[in-house]
Amino acid sequence: QLQASGGGLVQAGGSLRLSCAASGRTFSRFGMGMGWFRQAPGKDREFVAAIGGSGGNTYYADSVKGRFTISRDNAKNTVYLQMNSLKPEDTAVYYCAADVRGSAWYSQVHEYDFWGQGTQVTVSS
Repeated sequence: QLQASGGGLVQAGGSLRLSCAASGRTFSRFGMGMGWFRQAPGKDREFVAAIGGSGGNTYYADSVKGRFTISRDNAKNTVYLQMNSLKPEDTAVYYCAADVRGSAWYSQVHEYDFWGQGTQVTVSS
């Protein structure tokens, strides 16, 4: 099970940190790749960032590169998404996802095996 949290309402230029806590026997295994996606109303779910099982490799969508940072704490089975310099166009429901192959390079929805519930991020102008 994946549990996302940390969303909220913030002004443009502000910051938020999202967390995704993994629980259950499946996720206790070290090495699952983790990703963040987002979905705005009326739009498809889009890739935001991914991190490999060891945490050594990360991958970002061009739209968030330099503003967002993905990280993980394997001891806590938790992945984070630090979002800085937020823009109104970052407004969306954010989802975390896990892939059993441990890749940091997956950016497609179908490449992920497990999904958490979303957390709403709203950026006001």
